[in-house]
Amino acid sequence: MFIFRFLKNIVVVRASVCVSVFFVIVLVACGLSGKKGKRSVAADDLPQIKERGELIVLTANTSTSLFDYRGETMGFQYELAKFFSEAMGLKLKVKVIDDPEKMVDSLLAGAGDLIAYNLGITNKRKEKLIYCGEEKITHQVLIQRKGKGLLTDVTQLVGKKVYVRPGKYYDRLQNLNEELGGGIEICRLPSDSVTVEGLITAVSDGKIDYTVATNEVAKINQTYYHNLNIDLKISFDQRSAWAVRKTSRLLAEAVDKWLRENRDSPEVKAVERRYFELNKQTAPGSILSVEEGKISLYDDFFRKYAKEIDWDWRLLAALVYTESNFNPNVVSWAGAKGLMQLMPRTAHAMGVPEGKERDPEESIKGGVKYIQLLQKNFQNISDKDERIKFILASYNAGTGHVLDAMALTEKYGRNKYVWENNVAHYILLKSEPEFYQDSVCKNGYFRGTETYRFVHDVLSRLAFYKQRIKI
Repeated sequence: MFIFRFLKNIVVVRASVCVSVFFVIVLVACGLSGKKGKRSVAADDLPQIKERGELIVLTANTSTSLFDYRGETMGFQYELAKFFSEAMGLKLKVKVIDDPEKMVDSLLAGAGDLIAYNLGITNKRKEKLIYCGEEKITHQVLIQRKGKGLLTDVTQLVGKKVYVRPGKYYDRLQNLNEELGGGIEICRLPSDSVTVEGLITAVSDGKIDYTVATNEVAKINQTYYHNLNIDLKISFDQRSAWAVRKTSRLLAEAVDKWLRENRDSPEVKAVERRYFELNKQTAPGSILSVEEGKISLYDDFFRKYAKEIDWDWRLLAALVYTESNFNPNVVSWAGAKGLMQLMPRTAHAMGVPEGKERDPEESIKGGVKYIQLLQKNFQNISDKDERIKFILASYNAGTGHVLDAMALTEKYGRNKYVWENNVAHYILLKSEPEFYQDSVCKNGYFRGTETYRFVHDVLSRLAFYKQRIKI
């Protein structure tokens, strides 16, 4: 009797399994039938991409890949991807994914077509990806000032103080110290107190002697600080490149072909120079002696238009000096033009006629209109002097980055309506992933050191003008 029931149960179980398998087959078949004519995006190659007319690029917010500068999308990898998509006759759509592993997962899942980012080359990734485009070699370097006593070998680091943040730079120094048998004085600073770029600035200013960064980050910072030496390599090379799925062989071939044909083109060379070679400091212009009671050739314009924003005209003059050194013909590395260094799109939106971006009065008029817009964003800051700091920061950085810094300030328990030691602290930290990738930030990576200095320099210049120039 027991055996009978047991055999009966086996029959029932087998029957259930058969029925279940049958229904799965039917459902799959129905699903395929219902999706007739559709394809998996994860299998798309160049012909399918051209058919839909859009190239979806995955990249990250970094100083070399993609970032927002004064309301404009910029970045070396972004601009190369834009050139490539235009060459293919495609619209460019960018998705920002800051974690490389998640970027790879998103690519494999069909959320994008091409990773336009320096993705590390590994054997494990090669099983799923095709690397394409230019292969980059990255490594860590020692950043020091040029001049006597320049270190040329890692063994000379013994007995020296090197300042770093926690993370990969600290870890590499620890390993190097072990390899050398000890002796490097590694000064690890809290991650919420200083940035990599802040440490590089400190080296340039002579406050510390040594820090560490990747060669790409170091090269970008050299365009701001010409007294830096970045020649001493302290780590092994890491190869990196763009990547596509294994199923996108034609797309990879198109990227490689485009790069071969355009690597030395004037357009690509100009983009490379913009990020890694062009001087980021403003060239000097014609400056009058304040001893004669004049600040610049444009004082009458400053007096006239400062009234429209209820500013001391000397503050407007200080802003312009800090932006352009009173040189109406200067064009920044990013394409900002004229006395008030407005980006072309912003200038036109503020009423500056096409072709008149370098006209002194038109530039000042447009800049003042832009300041009027910025003033509205900070009306809830009751103290006028404090409000001006936020307006100056927004003029230099773009409002989005300042709002991000305010959000971080509030999150970490500080006063988001006070600049110094509060919002200024977090505008500096916005160049570090753990802060710009925070959920309260909406505008990604930002090099805050320049904005911090800008606010300080404008207000210092204003104090000097007030001492020397009558209102």
